[in-house]
Amino acid sequence: MSEVNTGKQSSIVRVAIASLIGTSIEWYDFFLYGAAATVVLGPLFFSPKLSPVAATLSAFATFAVGFLARPVGGIVFGHYGDKLGRKTMLVLTLMIMGISTFLVGCLPPYSVAGVWAPILLVILRFAQGFAVGGEWGGAVLIATEHSPSARRGFYGSWPQMGVPVGVILSSLIFSWASSTFSHQDFLAYGWRIPFWLSIVLIAVGLFIRLRIEETPDFEQVKQSEAVVSMPVIEVLRHNWKTVLLAGGAFFVVNGSFYIFITFIVSYGTTLVLHLPASVFFNATLAGAVISLIVLPLSGIISDRTGRLPIYLAGAVVLAVAAFPMFWLIDTKNPGLIILALCIGQFGLSMMYGPQAAFFSELFGANVRYSGASLGYQLASVLAGGLAPTIATALIIWSSGGSWSIALYLIAMSIITLVSTYFAGETRPRAVREGIATEGAAGQ
Repeated sequence: MSEVNTGKQSSIVRVAIASLIGTSIEWYDFFLYGAAATVVLGPLFFSPKLSPVAATLSAFATFAVGFLARPVGGIVFGHYGDKLGRKTMLVLTLMIMGISTFLVGCLPPYSVAGVWAPILLVILRFAQGFAVGGEWGGAVLIATEHSPSARRGFYGSWPQMGVPVGVILSSLIFSWASSTFSHQDFLAYGWRIPFWLSIVLIAVGLFIRLRIEETPDFEQVKQSEAVVSMPVIEVLRHNWKTVLLAGGAFFVVNGSFYIFITFIVSYGTTLVLHLPASVFFNATLAGAVISLIVLPLSGIISDRTGRLPIYLAGAVVLAVAAFPMFWLIDTKNPGLIILALCIGQFGLSMMYGPQAAFFSELFGANVRYSGASLGYQLASVLAGGLAPTIATALIIWSSGGSWSIALYLIAMSIITLVSTYFAGETRPRAVREGIATEGAAGQ
C-alpha cells in the first residue's frame, strides 16, 4: 500500500512542478509587456506629439487590451477544455503566448511604421490576453484535479506561484537589459531581447507540458459520458450567479496586483514621486518573494480551516492597509516602499493561494474549465485590466493625492468581501469531517 501511495504522491508532485513551470513562463510573457509599457512602449509606439502622461495612458490602454481578450480566451479554451481535455488546451495557450511575445520584440517603432506600430502592438497584446485567458483555468485544473481533495488547496497553489515567478523573471531580465545597454541602445534594440528570450522558455515549457497526463476528473467525465455539448452555455444557464460571485471574489486580488506591479512604477517615476524606476522594480521583486512564501502557506491553511476564512482575511488586510501602504510609499524612502509593497503582496497572496481550489470546487467537473475561467477572466477585465488606467486618472483628478488610490483599493476589497461571503465555503464536507476525525484520533 505504501509503495502505491508513494508512486501516486510522486505523480502529483511532478504535475504540480510542471504546472508551476508552465504558468511561470506564461506569466513571464504577460508581465514583460507590463514592465515595457511603463518605460518603453509609450515613447516608442505612439506619436511623439503626445505628452509623457498621455503616452503612459496610451501604453496602459494597450496593456488593458490583453485583459479584454482574456474572457474570449476563457470562453474558447474553457469550451474545448471541457470537451477535449485540459492538457491539449495548455499546450495551445503556451504556443500562442510564446509566438505573440516573440513578435512584440520584432515590431517596428512609430518612427518607422507610423500608425501601424500601435495597431500591430494591440493585435499581439490581444493574442497574449487570449492565451492567458485559457491558461489559468487549465493550469489550476491540472493541479487540483490530480490532487487528493484534502490537499487541493496546497497543490492548487503551485500554478498560482507561477505569477510571482513570472514577475521575478520578467523584472530581472528587463532590469538586466535596461542596465546593460545605454539608454539610447536600450530604446533602439535592448528592450527587445527579453521578448525574444520567450522562444527559449516556451520550448522548455512545451517539453514539460507534453509529458503531463490528462486529469482523472476529466477522464471520469468522458467515461461517464457526462461531456456537455456547450459547456459555456451550460454553466451560464445553471451557474451564472456562481460565475458572478467568483468574479467578485477575484476583484481586489487582480486589481490590487496590477496597481502594485504596473501603476506604482509610473506613480513613483513620472506621475508623482519622480524617483528612479529601480526603486520600484526592487520593491516589486521583494513583494514577489513574499508572495512565493505566502501562496503555498495560505493554500495549506485553507486545507485545514477552509477556503472562506483565509480568503476573507486577505481582503480585510488589503482594506485596512490601503492608506498606510501609500503613506509609506509617499515617504520616498526605498526601504519603506519595499515594506509597503510587501504588505500588499502579503494580503492579496492570502487570497490567491487557495483561489485555485476555491474556484475549482465551485463548479462540476464537466463545466469546471468554463466556469472557473469565466469568473476569473471577467473580473480581470474590470479589475486588473482597468486598474492602471483608473488609478492614473484618479491621480490626475486628485492632483497627485494617493488617498484616491487607497479609497479605490478599499472599494475593491468590499466587492471581494461581499462576493466571497455569499459564495460560501467550498471545501468538501467529507474532507472537513475527515480532518476533524483524524485530529481527534491523534489526540
